[in-house]
Amino acid sequence: MSQNQPQQLVAGANAPLPNDHISIRIISQNAVDCAAYRLTSDGKVRGDGDMIFYGQTRSDDGNVSFRGHDSDGFFDINLPAQPANIDKIALAFSSEQTLAQIGDVDIQVLQGSQVLLTCQLNGTGRSEKAIILAECYRRQGSWKFRFIAQGFNGGLKPLSEHFGVEIADEAPVPSQAATQAQTINTQKPNRPAQATPPPIPASPTVNLNKITLTKNQSSINLKKRDNFGKIAVNLNWNQRPNADQKTPKKGLLGDLFKQHKSGGIDLDVGAMIHLKNGEKTLIQALGNRFGSLQSAPYVCLRADDRTGQVSGGEWLDINGQQWSQIEEVFIFAFIYEGVPNWAQTDGVVTIHVPEQPPIETRLTEGTGNLPMCAIARLVNQQGSINVERINQYFKGHQEMDKAFHWGFSWKRGRK
Repeated sequence: MSQNQPQQLVAGANAPLPNDHISIRIISQNAVDCAAYRLTSDGKVRGDGDMIFYGQTRSDDGNVSFRGHDSDGFFDINLPAQPANIDKIALAFSSEQTLAQIGDVDIQVLQGSQVLLTCQLNGTGRSEKAIILAECYRRQGSWKFRFIAQGFNGGLKPLSEHFGVEIADEAPVPSQAATQAQTINTQKPNRPAQATPPPIPASPTVNLNKITLTKNQSSINLKKRDNFGKIAVNLNWNQRPNADQKTPKKGLLGDLFKQHKSGGIDLDVGAMIHLKNGEKTLIQALGNRFGSLQSAPYVCLRADDRTGQVSGGEWLDINGQQWSQIEEVFIFAFIYEGVPNWAQTDGVVTIHVPEQPPIETRLTEGTGNLPMCAIARLVNQQGSINVERINQYFKGHQEMDKAFHWGFSWKRGRK
């Protein structure tokens, strides 16, 4: 094939791949859930770190990664760096619709910006909702690509289990009383809602219903919608022992418990908001800047938990109906009272977007007694929500502002 003309494959055909970084692009007119599976010679993953999809966007070693936007999904694969016991990398997708409803799906294999191979999956008359599209596989020390186009019964969960991935069970359906309580709390935003902790699996599993942002997988893009609904951001941290429990007498941990007994570790969540019209504003309990949902900046702080004893923690709400008016929401937290040791607070921030898996990041990396944590930002990218994990720690508001160029003027304040 010429350098400028990609080779087109039919189902069952194969072609050599360069021993290099490649990208595989999956193009669909409708939304599909793409996934890649690194497989050993028995056709199974070695562990859950070999599954790459929207909820786990990098393999455990980072040599396969996923980036998706609207109806395009990209898998970036470093072929020379694949572990020796990985025999192939299978590429698949699933959908709530049948392939006939989805329509044709196109596949491109790229080296840099050059398209090497193309394939087209014809959806006419096909009733499957999941497809094993293709695979990169080793043959006599080299890598090759095969277009498979094999239908599979079931969705992402059975497809993943077919490749040996352990999938966590879905959270139980809440009781009628719990649902009523959630409705009441929604109607009274100044009272923190009672959050139900997710079930803890007995062994490590991939959870299709939760996205955890880490250093290795630090962002996720939520596709453009006309109305994202009410977006809720929760800051929670573990309760400390009661006053009648024995307290360590020495060291930083002892100081932390002492602070809690005398008033608790007070973590505060806040946000800096940049609107499309150029306006910038701040939301936080310090200074009683609670914001508004129905008018600019379309972000509101529900309440302030001074002790960490409220199981629901603290909540920020974002009016997703007005997302088109928002350029960026920058979420931060700081330790208002107590020893600034983030690892001991077990803090976690969870972003709840209607009809999307919860997105969480844990505040456990702070060192050097820095009380301020820049957590994450929600960026408007042509109508989509790009959630980016930050998790950087600072001496205070002014230092954090300077690092991210917000340009506010700061002075000391109290609640």
